[in-house]
Amino acid sequence: MNDQIHSGGDEHGELGDAEYAEFMELAAQEGFDLAEVEGDLAAAGHGPLPVLAVVGRPNVGKSTLVNRILGRREAVVEDRPGVTRDRVTYEAEWSGRRFKVVDTGGWEQDVLGIDASVAAQAEFAIEAADAVVFVVDATVGATDTDEAVVKLLRRAGKPVVLCANKVDGPSGEADAAMLWSLGLGEPYAVSALHGRGTGDMLDAVLEALPEAPAQTFGATIGGPRRIALIGRPNVGKSSLLNKVAGEERVVVNEMAGTTRDPVDEMIQLGGVTWKFVDTAGIRRRVHLQEGADYYASLRTAAAVEKAEVAVVLIDSSESISVQDQRIISMAVEAGRALVIAYNKWDTLDEERRYYLEREIETELGQIQWAPRVNVSARTGRHMEKLVPAIETALAGWETRVPTGRLNSFLGEIVASHPHPIRGGKQPRILFGTQAGTRPPRFVLFASGFLEAGYRRFIERRLREEFGFEGTPLQVSVRVREKRGRKK
Repeated sequence: MNDQIHSGGDEHGELGDAEYAEFMELAAQEGFDLAEVEGDLAAAGHGPLPVLAVVGRPNVGKSTLVNRILGRREAVVEDRPGVTRDRVTYEAEWSGRRFKVVDTGGWEQDVLGIDASVAAQAEFAIEAADAVVFVVDATVGATDTDEAVVKLLRRAGKPVVLCANKVDGPSGEADAAMLWSLGLGEPYAVSALHGRGTGDMLDAVLEALPEAPAQTFGATIGGPRRIALIGRPNVGKSSLLNKVAGEERVVVNEMAGTTRDPVDEMIQLGGVTWKFVDTAGIRRRVHLQEGADYYASLRTAAAVEKAEVAVVLIDSSESISVQDQRIISMAVEAGRALVIAYNKWDTLDEERRYYLEREIETELGQIQWAPRVNVSARTGRHMEKLVPAIETALAGWETRVPTGRLNSFLGEIVASHPHPIRGGKQPRILFGTQAGTRPPRFVLFASGFLEAGYRRFIERRLREEFGFEGTPLQVSVRVREKRGRKK
């Protein structure tokens, strides 16, 4: 394990100059297109991506716009407001720059009245974002709800791009021009449905987005590490936060209203100050079952984007639910370090413990690498184990394996466990490198397509060899097109 080094980035991602030169020479010898290899390393070596939130009142075309930005149909689009779904964060690219999009087009009506729910929703999304696209229906003009969102945006102080949607032709340009009155600068006349004007709008988005997010991890060296305490409603997040703080902190909030200031809790634990990003306090209302779940996922996405490590709280007295699994996969997809805390452990009898262990094996087998702590937020049992688990996960998340060490390891694997022969050919891993950390990102270069099962085997062996406890691994494979490129 002494071969592991922690490295800050430079112009070659996280590869030093000598390591980079040696690696590119290897790529040239194996007949890869060097410009493509550079592109692959740049794509895998990026740090956390900046976040763009798409906000606006119902039926102005937010999800249609998100699909247009993504270039594929991902966000659910239906005419009726209130379409719930699991995901709210997507990765997009424009003019060679990548960023994340938070879509708030999901749950939009509830008993609180439309204004309050739009405001609450916009607030959660803006909290996570580095810049905002505010979508207004140009055919309707600015409504009172739109004005309320403008106030929120002003208070948040984030850069805003104003999108005047549903401008399907030149005749709609005048409608769009009326939106200068909102005081948010130029309204970009767009038809999300037909793609008209979206290019100019996205150019403006790239200008508004920072190169790296405000939460860029490198900027916090010496600052407190950021923890998102996430989990489904009523799992005990607020109780746990109060217990680790050693006092009652106001963390349970009403869902609605625009007066809530998100509070990041600075808490001393194990002699270290940690910043717990505020995620507790999704209140379930009986009438708002679907809506509460949607808000919960939006809140969770916002918290995860702001954090370095996600501590997922699971109620061990109940069966592991689909919602628990979704929340875990949200943290994994976001590439955050991960700790699983099983709460209410003090309430379990022998039988429940037996069944819980079986559930963990079957339902959460894919994240066996995440440190686990069994805690009780009520009694404070095993709270002291939380900090070592978080520290372990962060260490794994920041681990980097030098290229030479990685390639000797890959050589041993190829020799001892070659890829199965398919169609008369046997693809081989030729070489690879770790292009980034936080989380560890690997690019492998191969002579042919590597099957998913073999990729999983490689990931498992990487973990056995180098640790990587508590962190997702991202492994991408580039296949050599033709041998004839070598000059």
